[in-house]
Amino acid sequence: MGHTVGPQGMWKEPVWVQEASLRFTLPGSGTEGPTKQENFVLGSCGTDQVKGVLTLQGDALSQADVNLKMPRNNQLLHFAFREDKQWKLQQIQDARNHVSQAIYLLANRDESYQFRTGAEVLKLMDAVMLQLTRARNRLTTPATLTLPEIAASGLTRMFAPTLPSDLLVNVYINLNKLCLTVYQLHALQPNSTKNFRPAGGAVLHSPGAMFEWGTQRLEVSHVHKVESVIPWLNDALVFFTVSLQLCQQLKDKISVFSSYWSCRPF
Repeated sequence: MGHTVGPQGMWKEPVWVQEASLRFTLPGSGTEGPTKQENFVLGSCGTDQVKGVLTLQGDALSQADVNLKMPRNNQLLHFAFREDKQWKLQQIQDARNHVSQAIYLLANRDESYQFRTGAEVLKLMDAVMLQLTRARNRLTTPATLTLPEIAASGLTRMFAPTLPSDLLVNVYINLNKLCLTVYQLHALQPNSTKNFRPAGGAVLHSPGAMFEWGTQRLEVSHVHKVESVIPWLNDALVFFTVSLQLCQQLKDKISVFSSYWSCRPF
């Protein structure tokens, strides 16, 4: 004998997903969210070589103002985004898209819709949890890039004045933090006795990492990483966790009821 699984027990869960979604809302979407420009002061307890402010608007960096004190001669370099440039943070954009897909999966049916089987609900929860997990992973797992990939990135062409050829810059999200890494380079001489081994991909490269760029062989001499906490990303990560827990709880309840119905005598 079949049984009807009502949606009443699951429509509480999307509230948490909606809260996560609001943290990623962009201008023109008609809902509130972090669409205003937000300034984040970059800092590190381990170095004062790099100081700066990054301005975030939704999923894009609209401004950057960075000061770098060169270790060798204490020369102070200043560079900022060109006024006509913005840098899209793909991690935030991807996370938002996954949350939007989770909401679509939950909301693309009438509220009076009745689920006919537990398996139908389990399938939906699996699909929603997959999207939420992917959204969380985009924030918690920055891309591993090789040094040539960083050198080829359009980010290096965002600044005015143009970055010196012995500097590389990378920006990424790690959990709830906006991170800026500056790599200082020096060229390896053709007669260098160092064993040249190109570095592989990494989130953060270490001094001594080597790579080829054009006709040059280069080595990282100094690494400076500064960061700033983005409060609404922290909120989003909390909502992801709660949403996933609630989805799992619903799956567990459905499994218990399904076992009861399958064992029920006719």
